[in-house]
Amino acid sequence: ALALLWQIGGDSALDGGGLAPLRDLTAGDRRLLARMLATGFNSPTTTSAGRLFDGMAALAGLFQKASFEGQAAMALEFATEGAGVHSPYRIALEAPARPGAPWRLDWRGMISALLEDIAARRSVARLATAFHEALVAAIVDVADHVGEPRVVLSGGCFQNRYLTERALRRLREAGFEPHWHRQVPPNDGGLALGQVVWARQALNQEGTER
Repeated sequence: ALALLWQIGGDSALDGGGLAPLRDLTAGDRRLLARMLATGFNSPTTTSAGRLFDGMAALAGLFQKASFEGQAAMALEFATEGAGVHSPYRIALEAPARPGAPWRLDWRGMISALLEDIAARRSVARLATAFHEALVAAIVDVADHVGEPRVVLSGGCFQNRYLTERALRRLREAGFEPHWHRQVPPNDGGLALGQVVWARQALNQEGTER
């Protein structure tokens, strides 16, 4: 959560003591963490959507410390139950600044909108639903940009039922053919199975060469 705040506002974004992730931090803690983020010391860049779930859950006041992997993300998903469908936050799909560079999903506008909703005392259910809907809209935007008729949904975040079902529905409505995990888990269990298959193939190949 601190990294998300710092990305949109620099050191000054870590001064607001009213936000849940900042309440228990001293001024010294904030300065130290801001310095780490500015220099990259022990703070590697990640493109994992799971870390976005963690940060959003912390900002929404759900979990500041997780005792197991996915705990905060699960709480954010459970918060959507019975909330209905709210207008999504906006995650912008940005064209590359130079030829050959990757397209990017810019979540900074979403964080700013979330902070406005927190200041307005919107319900956690509303925050959680708007976040999930933002991810779904971003998935459809990427599919539209790429233009392939088949879209594969994979990765640990697709253990999230709300995200998966809404993404499938929206992709179909947009004319795409989505594919998702049914027999093999989308998270690390699927990776482990893939490693076993790869190892078996490598051993068989080695035996053939002999």
